[in-house]
Amino acid sequence: MVGSGEPQRVGRFRYWIKDKRWEWSDAVARMHGYEPGTVKPSTAILLQHKHPEDRAQVAEVLERVGQGEPFSSRHRIIDTGGQVHWVIVVSDRMLDDAGTVIGTAGFYVDVTDVLQADVSAAISEAAASRAVIEQAKGVLMVCYGISAERAFDILVWRSQETNVKVRDLAARFLAAFTGRLPTEVLSDLDHTLLTVS
Repeated sequence: MVGSGEPQRVGRFRYWIKDKRWEWSDAVARMHGYEPGTVKPSTAILLQHKHPEDRAQVAEVLERVGQGEPFSSRHRIIDTGGQVHWVIVVSDRMLDDAGTVIGTAGFYVDVTDVLQADVSAAISEAAASRAVIEQAKGVLMVCYGISAERAFDILVWRSQETNVKVRDLAARFLAAFTGRLPTEVLSDLDHTLLTVS
């Protein structure tokens, strides 16, 4: 399990140094887009599926694999359908009975869903922050008859003065201001809203 929520897809692999032979579990084959048993994994196939921006990093890791060294890596793979997966790969040495390194064995964890959820949460949080700041700017623009840029400058200035993040300051300002308009201002607002065209 990585993070919280549903268990992630996890699969095992092994690599024998002498034969330069890879073995994938069914889950690792599927992560790469293959039905189990339809492909014979190789170093060339592994590199072919690595994201172009991660290929050099993975090539260095594979050199260590060839020497039987343990490793861990987080990188992207592209399956046969063109879908990008973020994976964590962890490996340790395989030893024979005499203690000689004969290969490496480890596992893949597909963490794409976890990372996408993190990105979605970050985007939602940013949108919520932006909405609160925009509302506070709107109040200042109407009250002072100023531009959006000047209103934001005021929020930033108060944020620095109070050592409070702009979003938090905007939320506190709105909470303190909400429902406090004098009756005559509200009447004027109502009239304007109902007659403007």
